[in-house]
Amino acid sequence: MTKLYTKDEIIAKSHEIAHMIANTEEVEFFKRAEEQINENKKIREKIASLKSLQKQAVNFQHYGKEKALKLIEDKIAGIEKELDDMPIVDEFKNSQGDVNDLLQLVSNTIANNVTNEVIRQTDGDELRGETGSRVRNEQSGSCS
Repeated sequence: MTKLYTKDEIIAKSHEIAHMIANTEEVEFFKRAEEQINENKKIREKIASLKSLQKQAVNFQHYGKEKALKLIEDKIAGIEKELDDMPIVDEFKNSQGDVNDLLQLVSNTIANNVTNEVIRQTDGDELRGETGSRVRNEQSGSCS
């Protein structure tokens, strides 16, 4: 008989997986890139300006000030381009993407394996992605 797990056991195992993920090359690179960005005065100033301009843009949009909003949006785009042109910012964004890809891979792998395990446990058809009860119902339905 298959062992049944509790939610608490699964959560405990998820903490172990989270610890493993937090200690990968991808996450280490992300932490180093973030630290370099936070230590860079020029980048911090640009981000502060960006946040201030974004708040102004929300206000202008709220009050229907279209011309002022357009000017602010152009300034925002300019600062975003300046930031994007900085190699460290590019590395940081890439590392964010790598970490997100890793998390997505783990999530998809778990979801796919749960589905396949249920199919196997019910003597289903993995190629068709159907559980055993569906396969049995189709077989009995085709005979009548």
